[in-house]
Amino acid sequence: MLQSALDFDASETKDCFDRDGYLRVDSLFGAAKMAEINAELDRYIAQHVPGMSRSEVYYEDINDDTSIKQLMNMHDHDSYFDDLLRNSVIRTMAETALGEEVKGVNVEYFNKPPGIGKATPAHQDGYFFHIKPSKAVTGWLALEDVDHENGCIHYVRGSHKADGFRTHARSNVLGFSQGMTDFGTDDDKENTVAFPCGAGTFLMHDSKTIHWAGKNRSKTRSRRAVGFIYFAKSVEIDKEARAAYQAKLDQDLMADNKI
Repeated sequence: MLQSALDFDASETKDCFDRDGYLRVDSLFGAAKMAEINAELDRYIAQHVPGMSRSEVYYEDINDDTSIKQLMNMHDHDSYFDDLLRNSVIRTMAETALGEEVKGVNVEYFNKPPGIGKATPAHQDGYFFHIKPSKAVTGWLALEDVDHENGCIHYVRGSHKADGFRTHARSNVLGFSQGMTDFGTDDDKENTVAFPCGAGTFLMHDSKTIHWAGKNRSKTRSRRAVGFIYFAKSVEIDKEARAAYQAKLDQDLMADNKI
């Protein structure tokens, strides 16, 4: 665990990531930068969300436009978040973790609105990515304090070392369409690590690392965070399979009146 980006040591960071399948930095950015990111997010929501497609904006309650739970592809709509993806220390950490150059592929906003934010099912991100090999990372920046009440992240330490992916099936949870069907083994329980954290804490995990988060049981606090996805430049993307999966998912969600 690093206290800040100033403590960043490439060799140590790589060793920790390879061993555990995740990293934690308690203060990746200072207070001023965090205030800036939060302000830019508020601007982004006001400026861009009204014109975005239903497949890029998810609401916990489709009839309540204040209940945004997820925004996709923010870098495609806004230069601030594109720059954060491509030119910040987050990219440097991704390249260190993966041991090669990376391509930034997505910036996402994740929220669990007070009282209604649903649990995130146990899953492995690489299952959705349609890449070979599954060499990718997801970064997660807490924009406010996160604990067990409002839905902190849990990782299964070392789960990225297994061959392939665990069995997944449709979860019916908007934004996390697939969840593991066999989660909860003795090994899963023994190696689970919870990550309650303060605003500004940064987590990064391997695309095969099993993780999940609880629902937001707080009636007053949200759980805002920004996610960053990077693929190693060496991977091959099955664009046809990826597009087909997304199209079918969007079709199903619209039919179920979820988007």
